[in-house]
Amino acid sequence: MHLQFAELPVFDQDRAVAFYAEHLGCAVRADTPMGDDGWRGVELVIPGADTALHFIRREGDAPSTGPVLVLVTDDVEGTVQALRDRGVPILAEPAEPPFQPGHTAAAFQDSEGNQMMLVSR
Repeated sequence: MHLQFAELPVFDQDRAVAFYAEHLGCAVRADTPMGDDGWRGVELVIPGADTALHFIRREGDAPSTGPVLVLVTDDVEGTVQALRDRGVPILAEPAEPPFQPGHTAAAFQDSEGNQMMLVSR
């Protein structure tokens, strides 16, 4: 089984597309109108993954309080440093998480205030 898609709540689709393309290397697979209010059906793909990201309209003004996406990587420290170098807010430095002993985890924030986690393989 694999994750086919993840829905991410966003305020601004253009800003979110720019963030995910610039900082995570995502590419736009679909961008289609969904009504008269300007909202679009945007689908981003992660390089080398079978997963697509879909943006959903955020309800209210506050971002989610917990992680909305967990990304697995071979190099948490290197990924955190690359994100930091690009100006991405790092919320938690790489450390061994209590939920996965022997691994490394860190957290960062996207352009929409969503919290994302990085976890080592």
